[in-house]
Amino acid sequence: MGRAIDFRPSPFESGRVEASGRFIGGRIYWKLYYVENIFRVIINSVLSVQIGPDWWKLAVDSKIKGKAQRFKREYLIRPWHTAPGSHEIYYIHLSDLNEIMRANSHLFLPVIPEIDSWIAKIEQLRLPRNIVAHMNFPNKTDRQRISVFYEDSKILVANLPTSLSLRIP
Repeated sequence: MGRAIDFRPSPFESGRVEASGRFIGGRIYWKLYYVENIFRVIINSVLSVQIGPDWWKLAVDSKIKGKAQRFKREYLIRPWHTAPGSHEIYYIHLSDLNEIMRANSHLFLPVIPEIDSWIAKIEQLRLPRNIVAHMNFPNKTDRQRISVFYEDSKILVANLPTSLSLRIP
């Protein structure tokens, strides 16, 4: 892949839009995909052990539950579209995942002793993630921030206790 180019500073040319999209998709988007989904798996795994299989009902704020229900309902009334997943955790955003971890941080501490640091890191990732998720072009610093967080997340997964069985929600 070539160097990073945001199509917007130049006169319109559809090829530049495509090149920007290919760059973001091939270099950045997949890392965010990994990060968000790995935190869904970690949250589900930890809370399933600490609370039980119905952890969503007991550990999630009513505003987040309401948001998930609204998004899920939108998909249910349009069954010809791909649904994000069967569990409510697939209908919420990174900021919501972070709030679930913050509100239940005492349950994550035995597994992730530096949970407060992770909550802070995820908050720092929120804006660069939104730039990409809303089809904009992140600057070099944000691209690096995403890459570092991706690498840190891989290290986190590798260092989780072997006693924690990762469970896909």
